[in-house]
Amino acid sequence: MKTEGLRRRLEAWLLRVWFNQTRGADRLLAWLLAPLLLPLSWLVATLARRRAAQIEHTATGRPAVVVVGNVVVGGSGKTPLVIALARALHERGLKVGLLARGYRASSDTPLLIDRNTPAAEAGDEALLLAIETGLPVGVGARRKAALDLLVSHHPDLDVVISDDGLQHVTLPRRLELVMMHPLGLGNGRCLPAGPLREPAERLAHVDALLVPATSPQSASTSASPEGSRTSAPPRFGIRTELAGIRTLDGSQHWAPNDFVATMAGQRLAAVAGISRPERFFDSLRALGLDITEYPLPDHAHIDPAWLATLPEPLVIMTAKDAVKCVDFPPALQARCRVLDIRAVLDPALLEWLDQQLATTACCPSTPSSAH
Repeated sequence: MKTEGLRRRLEAWLLRVWFNQTRGADRLLAWLLAPLLLPLSWLVATLARRRAAQIEHTATGRPAVVVVGNVVVGGSGKTPLVIALARALHERGLKVGLLARGYRASSDTPLLIDRNTPAAEAGDEALLLAIETGLPVGVGARRKAALDLLVSHHPDLDVVISDDGLQHVTLPRRLELVMMHPLGLGNGRCLPAGPLREPAERLAHVDALLVPATSPQSASTSASPEGSRTSAPPRFGIRTELAGIRTLDGSQHWAPNDFVATMAGQRLAAVAGISRPERFFDSLRALGLDITEYPLPDHAHIDPAWLATLPEPLVIMTAKDAVKCVDFPPALQARCRVLDIRAVLDPALLEWLDQQLATTACCPSTPSSAH
């Protein structure tokens, strides 16, 4: 856990630097490091431009690959959005599959997963996609290989949604949707001097921007699905809401206010292994819960022995963390509660997607188009 703690502190410091939230000694250190980091950032930007120029965009054929990515490192809320999109398209009668990186999965070999795959094999976010949607999920660091595997087992798919993968050159795609970061683009620099995976100019060439309600860009959001894009991609607002709180095994559920009432006078241990754990903690406090914070690095392994030592009688965690705890001893599971959130889609986004994918379901299956 010491290594994980060091990693978490380093990530937090970098986020403060990148998003201009430093002061005092942190600001001075960032200023001193800038001359060393900026040349590397220019190199990253140059390579990113070259990669973007090599990406294959497919206008027809099945399945239509829809990439939901971002240009900013760290959590932007893509996974709840992908879940909501997959459910919405499935409800519209399309056959939907999913792709995920499988971060921290035990093998780099592409594999198909379902809700019963161990988190160590699938990765936490990929397993969450499988559990929440019930749809086929291909996992692999090499997205093209994972896509090929998925299509070979499910040749009737109409749409494949990739959770991240915007920068994967070998992954062909029909549409690119970029989820904007809640804090914006930070200092506007590429890694390592800033938070951008590729230059901000890339945003002008994607198909749509998805803007969280709390993002600095949200004020300028205008969702207009009609007509073709001329100078800038359409923007659609995305918001998240609390869906409820449940036990780890899902046998009990509470509305947020009801759960708060049952916890009156009690302190909970709040555990979060996500990119910005403070968002989780702020949500709990906004509900009126009394918590002790236990932040972990994004995708961190949760040691059951460590979790059992927490002094609070109950533990509350994110859904992404919960999938890593389903095999814990029953007594420890009984102490765990899960806060579920869901993304709420702009109806204009779904109308726009209907137009973009209008011919997909009636096109003949052509696996080669996904290769």
